[in-house]
Amino acid sequence: MTTLILILAGYIALLFLFSHFGKTVGKKIALYSVLILVALVMLLPFYMMFVMSTLKTNEIYSFPPILTFGSNLGANWEKMNKSVDLLKAFGNSCLVTFSYVFLSLLFCSMGGYAFSIYDFPGKNTLFAILLATMMVPATAGMIPWFLMMSKIGWINDFKALIIPGCANAFGIFWMRQYCKNNVPKALMEAARIDGCSEWTIFFRVIAPVLLPAYASLGIMNFVNQWNEFTQSLLILKRQKFFTLPLLLRSMVSDRGNDYGAIMLASTCAVLPLLIVFLVFSKYFMSGLTAGAIKE
Repeated sequence: MTTLILILAGYIALLFLFSHFGKTVGKKIALYSVLILVALVMLLPFYMMFVMSTLKTNEIYSFPPILTFGSNLGANWEKMNKSVDLLKAFGNSCLVTFSYVFLSLLFCSMGGYAFSIYDFPGKNTLFAILLATMMVPATAGMIPWFLMMSKIGWINDFKALIIPGCANAFGIFWMRQYCKNNVPKALMEAARIDGCSEWTIFFRVIAPVLLPAYASLGIMNFVNQWNEFTQSLLILKRQKFFTLPLLLRSMVSDRGNDYGAIMLASTCAVLPLLIVFLVFSKYFMSGLTAGAIKE
């Protein structure tokens, strides 16, 4: 603890010196130093999870904690495969998540495009009602949603996790704002003059313009659906339908846990999120900032 305090004190002293070393260079050094420190703090839990996935359970409990990778990765993998079917749960999560993301991007972009471009009776009232649904907590509709899924026979069915929420209010609002600020009406008028139908205009002309918004909304929906636990817990009763969050829960028991295997399963569940974000991060940031400055 004393060593950590001394390191932090020295780091703060260096930042103070750099901030007074020139008006430009010192401020940049101080700024990037703070950003690097914050990034390291945020990455530390992920690093420790990766490290723990290669350790034995007694090594995980050791103090001071082990900060280097161990040699128990193979044994943890064997224990994990004996207790749960990770590949089956991974496939279930991929099926549910990718289906939900595809349908949500399709319907939300169509809804947002309609609210942004077309004028129809009751447009503002309907959009206000849509926004009002965002103020209702999701837990308030959990029981009616479960009763409805039970009535139509969607218990132990992935459709209950995909279809009801694929045209959500936030996604429609997000796409509407992007269309309003980034889709020129002259482009649509030119397409109509060329004889394009409304469907052709949307899929061939408008959809390519919406790529940054698709990437941003797609990443948010991917993360939310990949980590979704409550609805899956209510709907999916059989182990063969378990998604990754339910699989991780099933590995925890009151009779003792093999935390090395649990950390390895958690690592396998987190890696797709990191890969998706790193691949689409450029489009994600451009989609977040689009429309922030209106010319």
